[in-house]
Amino acid sequence: MITEPKKRDVALVVDDSPETLRLLTDALDSAGMTVMVALDGAAAMRIVDQITPDIILLDAVMPGMDGFETCRRLKRDAGLSNVPVIFMTGLAETQHIVSGLEAGGVDYVTKPIVIEEMLARIRVHLANARMTQSARAALDASGRYLLAVNGQGKIVWATPQAQRLLSENLSSPTGDEFVVPLPVLQWLEQAQKGKTKSKTHAATFPENEQLHLQYMGKLGPNEFLLRLAKDSSADTPVEFSSELGLTTREGEVLSWLSKGKTNRDIAQILGLSPRTVDKHLEQIYAKLGVENRTAAAAIATSTGRRNS
Repeated sequence: MITEPKKRDVALVVDDSPETLRLLTDALDSAGMTVMVALDGAAAMRIVDQITPDIILLDAVMPGMDGFETCRRLKRDAGLSNVPVIFMTGLAETQHIVSGLEAGGVDYVTKPIVIEEMLARIRVHLANARMTQSARAALDASGRYLLAVNGQGKIVWATPQAQRLLSENLSSPTGDEFVVPLPVLQWLEQAQKGKTKSKTHAATFPENEQLHLQYMGKLGPNEFLLRLAKDSSADTPVEFSSELGLTTREGEVLSWLSKGKTNRDIAQILGLSPRTVDKHLEQIYAKLGVENRTAAAAIATSTGRRNS
């Protein structure tokens, strides 16, 4: 039986110190990882535009854009939101550690770096990231419309399907930070207190009464799980997924590809990682019997015309 070679994890090391870069590059390479390096935050931003690393080791103190601001900017990219960032610095005061964690880091290592300790932390955070990715991939594949909100009604997490359904059917008066309408928030408060007729009773959005929210339970002290649904009588566009033998998600990826979107564009639109999009495209090419995106897009366009 032929087994595929194990994929090498990709680490991005961002530091302006040649000594630190050399130390970590040698250690990570010996540990079986592929290493990319950047001397500052701007260079790191350019690298992640092309390649999504599995983990980022980030110096907190650098000339120009410091590590904290670099991390905040990295985390604004949906494709990087789940990539663990470990800060490295000689700053050991509590305020600096807190700043690193608030910026989006998962860990904080003080210099001088102890290689054995750093490698152990990397292994732990890579394992945690894979578990998170697997859980989200399972939710993504299940096609469930789930979201979590805090006590103020602000959405703190949502599956790609829920994000898409909201964006297609509602406007967000607060811009990027969507908040559920006041009537829905009031209903949620009643549901938490058990004062609604039934927890299976769905609250509707005044802006679009076809959308319903069902209270599923409390996830944490200030996080509540909701299920989003749309009236089944609503008109839906004709999908070509079944005709081409694709899953619903593959059909969505192919649809955006046929509209000229790049892999990173598709990832951001559907709330996926670029690597997940790559995997979907591999399956699409195999099922359609083509070798590239141009041929796949041509088939999608032709099928769409027949169904229109």
